[in-house]
Amino acid sequence: MMKRRIVSVLMAVAMCSAGCGYHVAGRSDSLPKSIHVIAVPALENKTTSYRIEQRLTTATVHEFLAKTSYRVVPDPANADAVLRGKVLSLEAVPLLFDTATGRATTMLITLKCEITFEERETGKVLYHTDNFVFRNEYEISTDVNDPNSIKNFFEEQDPALDRMAQDFAARLVAAVLENY
Repeated sequence: MMKRRIVSVLMAVAMCSAGCGYHVAGRSDSLPKSIHVIAVPALENKTTSYRIEQRLTTATVHEFLAKTSYRVVPDPANADAVLRGKVLSLEAVPLLFDTATGRATTMLITLKCEITFEERETGKVLYHTDNFVFRNEYEISTDVNDPNSIKNFFEEQDPALDRMAQDFAARLVAAVLENY
């Protein structure tokens, strides 16, 4: 019994002092130390989804402000680095169905963007991808017996798009900061 405790304590000390190399996603910062201000101009919308670029831009600015110490501005002329992007496609497909009604209960949202993050003064590209793909599942209301179900569907659409934009922004900011 005593030997088991000693072994357990030694293993715990060894594990704590070993520094296993794990870190919290989105907390690493590999950007040059000369960057203090980041410009995030509105993303370009190449889809038919109305104002999706505004939601994604707003969420990205909020994510930078909430998770980093960088100042964020809309004008590239006033920044040390610029994040530019194009929303190339937005697709929503049914993923799960209610077996009783046959209606979709969960949608799979896939968003594809082109993203470039560059140091403004030198033009050095710090992060670039033509294929930044964000994919996530979102549940939808399926109460067909509720006379307000159509009304509820439209009332839930804006919050659902906002959640998607927040999830997208968290992934994007982590990718830029960690230089995946």
